[in-house]
Amino acid sequence: MEKNNRSIRIECPKLLITRNESDLQWLIGSPFFPPLTIISTFRCIHSNSSGPDFPKESEEIRTLLLKGFDVIGALIVGKSDPEKTAARAVESARTLKKLLTGTTKLENEETIGAVADPDTGDIRFFLSETESSTSFELVNPVSYGDNPEKFVWESGCLLLCQLPIKLPLCYPVNKPSDAESIFSRAIEAVIAKFKDPNVVYLVEASNRGSLDVVQPVILRGSELDFDAAVANIELLDEAAHNSEKKLLQCAHFCLKSKSTLQLFSAENADIIQISVLLNRSEKSPKCSAPAVEYFAAMDETRLLIVDFKLEVLCYAVQGILLMHAISKLIIPGLIDQLISMKKMNLPYLLTQHPELHPYHFCPPGIAHPVTVIYELNYGETEMKQVDARRSLHLRLGLPFDRPLLRIANSLDLSIKSHSSNRSTRKGSSLLKDVHIGIPGSGVSGGSISLVQGSYEYYHYLQDGFDDSGWGCAYRSLQTIVSWFRLQHYSSVDVPSHREIQQSLVDIGDKDPAFIGSREWIGAIELSFVLDKLLGVSCKVINVRSGSELPEKCRELALHFETQGTPIMIGGGVLAYTLLGVDYNEATGECAFLMLDPHYTGSDDVKKIVNGGWCGWKKSVDSKGKSFFLQDKFYNLLLPQRPNRV
Repeated sequence: MEKNNRSIRIECPKLLITRNESDLQWLIGSPFFPPLTIISTFRCIHSNSSGPDFPKESEEIRTLLLKGFDVIGALIVGKSDPEKTAARAVESARTLKKLLTGTTKLENEETIGAVADPDTGDIRFFLSETESSTSFELVNPVSYGDNPEKFVWESGCLLLCQLPIKLPLCYPVNKPSDAESIFSRAIEAVIAKFKDPNVVYLVEASNRGSLDVVQPVILRGSELDFDAAVANIELLDEAAHNSEKKLLQCAHFCLKSKSTLQLFSAENADIIQISVLLNRSEKSPKCSAPAVEYFAAMDETRLLIVDFKLEVLCYAVQGILLMHAISKLIIPGLIDQLISMKKMNLPYLLTQHPELHPYHFCPPGIAHPVTVIYELNYGETEMKQVDARRSLHLRLGLPFDRPLLRIANSLDLSIKSHSSNRSTRKGSSLLKDVHIGIPGSGVSGGSISLVQGSYEYYHYLQDGFDDSGWGCAYRSLQTIVSWFRLQHYSSVDVPSHREIQQSLVDIGDKDPAFIGSREWIGAIELSFVLDKLLGVSCKVINVRSGSELPEKCRELALHFETQGTPIMIGGGVLAYTLLGVDYNEATGECAFLMLDPHYTGSDDVKKIVNGGWCGWKKSVDSKGKSFFLQDKFYNLLLPQRPNRV
């Protein structure tokens, strides 16, 4: 039966439709959004002969999905009876949600069952209104949002709680098997403390971009509401003001006014910092010194200390009360993360404990952050970490040749910078992505292929270093290395001229006298340095004269479409950075997007673009002149994107 008075709203760039029959995806929504709003999808990656492996799925999704989002349905790819397939999807989603919430019955919760045709990609959405209902109603219409980030973050904010815990355990030496149960009881005691009336939650604004001074607020455990369900919480008008502590909203700690140019994203979201403190002396009638109690052990015991570094990130809308944000989001998040880390520690309790740390990511195509717990005992290139990231890429529908979930790519929750054209890396003030917004190339009917991702613009005289007349290839190399850093393939610092020279001496390409000199370097030297410092291989193209460069346009376009890295192009003693090509295959007309390292002025984008230091250069302009010299031999260095997750 078709349901006409309701509609599905999809606020994610794409659903992960595949041609694999019975492929299942979890549909993610939020109690803060209108009902039946899908904000993202997670692929089910654990299954057995009877269907999804729900314990494994729930364990991973409990860690991955921020509090403030939840599973609202499931999608199955298949060609069998749509209503029966939708019924399986609904049943699977409800089973998973029960495990995630720890309940045995879902009260009056609507659940979406979606069915996708593997051949056409067409999706039909069915709705089950309650767990007891036996009918499934086809929902029309389906609308697609055009700006998911704005939808999520225009009135949304992040709650951050960082809590280090050192948990001491004493277990009998002659009965080491008791350590597990003692550990479990200690964890249960910590969980109980989160709801203790004497626990204090200190709430502070951590948005450094604001000029407003907002005083911290203290909420006590006795003032929190643990009864109301998140879906039943009444959201207040964000503009409403109330000085009573219990009625303060998250909006109290968010920016009151935002620029119309403000980007809506997790990186630019308001962050509310919440700290957990234990106040044992609140009702003490008089001051007294701390008391120490001594309990004699009946048997020889051993002391064990387990370290936890909890870092919980939650999503909330600004209209929710602080007391509800803490009781319904932060505290459940702390409990879930502590239990997850407990399970990861248990097999190694009496040996070397894993060093666990949560990280938060907002990968492309997903409008909200996800949380991952990494084991830092292993390096990022070791297979255990690589396999863990591959599994996450599969679940989130991410490409397998992009390091999107490496630690260097995690959200920086401590620095708030809203500048759109300057790098925020380690306080760097270098311009980045200066080609964005430049005038067109003038190629009629051409196809544009550009660098993929961000880079920093390095040019003469930067860093107070005078390399005018000889350092252009060094600067082009620095721009290329910055690309690999900003895409998080490497955490190696952008090398100085001296460090570049030292690398060439270290590999035996140059004599020691080369260090500190003003000698030029070319494509081959750049390839040696990229290989040594970053482990990046390069392809070198040689052309005999500038007039032959247009013949390489198709190959260069393919490079930008598949590899996406900046290219160094050198001829004689001059070097440039190539950021893209505009090529009309039918006519052969082409233009090259050049970034010129010979610039010596201030880092002013308008001055750089207007002066032609970043812009399109046609192979032959209207006056018959070419940017490239006809009698010069050119080398093009094409760095290859590492195939790494």
